[in-house]
Amino acid sequence: MFQVLASSWALLLGMLLLMVGNGIQGTLLGIRGGIEGFSTFEMSIVMAGYFAGFLGGSRLAPALIRRVGHVRVFAALGSLISAVLILYPTLADPVAWTIGRVLIGFCFSGVYVTAESWLNNSATNENRGKALSLYMITQMAGIVSAQGLILIADPAGFVLFVIPSVLVSISFAPILLSVSPLPAFETTKPMSLVRLVQSSPTGAVGMFLMGGVFSALFGMASVYGTNAGLSVPQISAFIATIYLGGLFLQYPIGWLSDRMDRRTLILAAAATGGAAAGAAMAMGGGFAALLAAAFVIGGMSNPLYALLIAHTNDYLDRDDMAAASGGLLFINGVGAILGPVLTGWMMGLIGPQGFFLFIAILMLSLAVFTGFRMTQRAPVPVDETGTYSPVLPTASPVAVEVAQEVAIEAQQDGAQARDEDAQRRA
Repeated sequence: MFQVLASSWALLLGMLLLMVGNGIQGTLLGIRGGIEGFSTFEMSIVMAGYFAGFLGGSRLAPALIRRVGHVRVFAALGSLISAVLILYPTLADPVAWTIGRVLIGFCFSGVYVTAESWLNNSATNENRGKALSLYMITQMAGIVSAQGLILIADPAGFVLFVIPSVLVSISFAPILLSVSPLPAFETTKPMSLVRLVQSSPTGAVGMFLMGGVFSALFGMASVYGTNAGLSVPQISAFIATIYLGGLFLQYPIGWLSDRMDRRTLILAAAATGGAAAGAAMAMGGGFAALLAAAFVIGGMSNPLYALLIAHTNDYLDRDDMAAASGGLLFINGVGAILGPVLTGWMMGLIGPQGFFLFIAILMLSLAVFTGFRMTQRAPVPVDETGTYSPVLPTASPVAVEVAQEVAIEAQQDGAQARDEDAQRRA
């Protein structure tokens, strides 16, 4: 781990600053939208814009990189992010904010593709898994720490929009001054969606549903807090707790996933998260209970993303794993675009608790569907399953493909170890 940190500290520092900027703007817009008098549905469209842009960026950024190179793409997209962040308070209009969110989503997706390409290039086969884990921790730390910065100024002013703009601008320096140009950028041709769904219905349906859950958490949590009458410090703590849950429970769930039928774990995690969302909706009040529910929801939903990828890999040949990542990301992205819109619609119907109702419906639906699929197909023997690789829903196609590479290498090592063990016994 220290070797990875020594070789990639500048890149990780730059990504930390980028994630702080991204974490601030997501929370801040939800709070500022309430101050500006935007309706819940208007804010849901604004928040959905990020995920539409992110999906588009994940598909177009590789072509941009191949055309003009990593450095130019990173610098251009980062500069655009910084400019849009400054424009938000000067253009307090839902349409302008939606356009801004689409642009920022597109740019962040391209920035992630570029940075994760550099990280993958600097890693070796021996430490690639550790590099991915350290990158994930850096992302989480950036989002969580961003919630504390929300408290240093008035959300009705300009300062909180200037801070993420400055942080994004500063983040360029350690990255662009420390990395070297990469060779030609290549991505794997994606598997067809029909074949992907046929290979793993649970993985495909689960990625769609979890796209909706994640986008609701990432995009609408601050809108919920504003509508529910929470103070700014309470909204900050609520959102930070969601991500802390994902950070702390990622590895225990990953450890379990390599030692049991993954569908059982998917069912249990989805049911637990859905129950926590239902409890939060039923409780109605009590901030401590709200934080407890947020921790459980975040702790179940974030690891489920990587768990569903690992489960899908269990039903694929090694040569198909990388190809499947593009289809899984597309399915997840479509669900993510719909998530904020449907959440806002439910909140408009029944009030702030529609936020938790939407999450509960999606997570319990995943639990029910997984239980049904367990009656249709026998489990893969535990000793034949691939390795769980932690990866966040914020990841670009590059990070997901890196996670796939780690899983493939681990599977190959496991197969070789089993063959050697069989030869010794013979």
